[in-house]
Amino acid sequence: MTAKDYLSQAWRVDRVINAKLAQVRSLRELATRATATWSEIPVTGSRNFQRMEDVIVKILDLESEINADILNLVDLKRDIVAAIKAVEDEDLRTLLELRYLAFQSWGEIAEDMCFSKDHIFTLHRKALSAIKITVKGVEKQ
Repeated sequence: MTAKDYLSQAWRVDRVINAKLAQVRSLRELATRATATWSEIPVTGSRNFQRMEDVIVKILDLESEINADILNLVDLKRDIVAAIKAVEDEDLRTLLELRYLAFQSWGEIAEDMCFSKDHIFTLHRKALSAIKITVKGVEKQ
């Protein structure tokens, strides 16, 4: 795994969490939507009374998944913070924190750090080469 892949994991997990939160919002809207259909024709057969229950179960399952993903993200960010703190150069650390922990765009990073985008890209390559990833006690560079 490259340093960039390692650091990008937090962004990917964050994106998955946000997608699941959007699904929960959508299911909640569905669960609270009440529509009535008026007809002069009498209803025959049975209605699906378990529909609301099914939606609520899906919401609870998704919320449980989200909580597990959040715990995973917190652990992952803790590991990423440790890897970034091991970088000695302050500008490189700042760049890595803005990109991989705050999820800022290259333009935002360049503006915050008062550098050109080209210089930010140069610093980024240097910062990635300074990252050391520890996987099960084995240090990789």
